[in-house]
Amino acid sequence: MKAFGFILLRLISLGGNSEFTNQQEMEFEQLRVNMVNNQLIRRGVNDSLVICAMEKVERHLFVPAELKAYAYQDRPLPIGKGQTISQPYIVAYMSQLLQLNSKCRVLEIGTGSGYQAAILGEICTEVYSIEIIESLHKRATSVLDFLGYENVHTFCCDAYVGMASRAPFDAIIVSCSPTKIPEALIAQLAEGGRLVIPVGEKNIKKLILLKKQNGEICKQNVLPVRFVPMLNEKGKKY
Repeated sequence: MKAFGFILLRLISLGGNSEFTNQQEMEFEQLRVNMVNNQLIRRGVNDSLVICAMEKVERHLFVPAELKAYAYQDRPLPIGKGQTISQPYIVAYMSQLLQLNSKCRVLEIGTGSGYQAAILGEICTEVYSIEIIESLHKRATSVLDFLGYENVHTFCCDAYVGMASRAPFDAIIVSCSPTKIPEALIAQLAEGGRLVIPVGEKNIKKLILLKKQNGEICKQNVLPVRFVPMLNEKGKKY
């Protein structure tokens, strides 16, 4: 069954045409190496755990078939339903801000393609990822499950309130933008925990880092970014 699942995943990822050839696999691997060296390390990403995860996870498996040629370019790509997979640099940069280690329990808001969850799953002991769009949730879950990320747990629900039943979290990463930081997410941070979130009403958002230290919340504006809005169950912006 696993061999069949492997072939099926490859067929799905190629839009049903054929499996990747060895040559294609080698080309994707080289593109991934180039991505890490040219887009990440040269731009200041130096967390060894993040770099190793970005080297390993096959981003082309998380993008639509017609966009696989662009999978390792430093740009966001559409994945359907008005959503995107973030550019590799932003994925790596936000992951680095969290200062992750193998003992971390992480909450991700906005599963999307599942790529960020896979990166987190390579580093952390447990990852809880929430997606409100059912079709994206199902697709991401199927890919993550097949790839063997048993430590990544996906849920389809409204993410604005976080996941109090599994809190506290050592890190929370938000891959969509609300107009303000949800208080529920702050409350679910463990002592010493970090929250990375894009916030704003305009096209350009502020990427914000929150740190919980001695029960107090320290806030740092990091850099301007572009993200899709955070949506409620009716498709309205938060």
